[in-house]
Amino acid sequence: MNILEKIIAYKQEEVEAQSKIIPLDRLKKSQRLFAVRDFKNALKGEGIQIIAEIKRQSPTEKDIYPNADPAEVAKSYQLNGAAALSVLTDSHFFGGHLDFVQQVKTAVDLPVLRKDFIISKYQVWESFHAGADAILLIADAIDFNQLSTLYNLASELGMHVLIETHSLEHLDNIASLKPKIVGINCRNLENMKTDINWFKSVFNYLPVDCVKIAESGIKTKNDLNFISQLNYDAALVGTSLMKTSSPGIALAELLKRVPA
Repeated sequence: MNILEKIIAYKQEEVEAQSKIIPLDRLKKSQRLFAVRDFKNALKGEGIQIIAEIKRQSPTEKDIYPNADPAEVAKSYQLNGAAALSVLTDSHFFGGHLDFVQQVKTAVDLPVLRKDFIISKYQVWESFHAGADAILLIADAIDFNQLSTLYNLASELGMHVLIETHSLEHLDNIASLKPKIVGINCRNLENMKTDINWFKSVFNYLPVDCVKIAESGIKTKNDLNFISQLNYDAALVGTSLMKTSSPGIALAELLKRVPA
């Protein structure tokens, strides 16, 4: 069992327990406090755009920035050139919390991606009412029928969906959904190592009319240049920024701009 499979098994139990505390019918009647921001359009500027990630820990890195204040990190990211934000909300493996979405939305004007292991309609509704502008769906984590169902529900609620895959085998199914945003993650799920050269191997298999995002393993300006030359629209960067304990300044350095 690889780490993704372990996370999904735990997540199934977690969602089942939460749905007993707040049933889905009650959740649906909740009020969303924030307007939906345009996540997709934020990634279509000139040059490579950055989705800067707020991540306290991970199974591979353990503690990254365990006491990070999501709102303060978000402000620093916005000041230093982020186009959008990714907020880890998984608690058990990544030290996140769903409340982080609201904290970040209150602090900045950027669109926010809820990054979690979303496997059920319950979590899509939960994301919507928490204020997420987009959600992550991992093609490697759920079967295609469920992926399609969750994609359509999120779209109906007005959120964008970043469909991510670590494998070529899912791309035909993903393309059939005519997705607006597709992410390629260069982390090997068996050994958890990253290889940014994989971005090149996969690019020509991606749907033509979508925003293309490179994820994981991106640490330097040279990495960004490599991805940009391949014609990716955006890069999702988290660990390398958060490990510095000054993620906004690290982002400015990555983008070769004066830190704010």
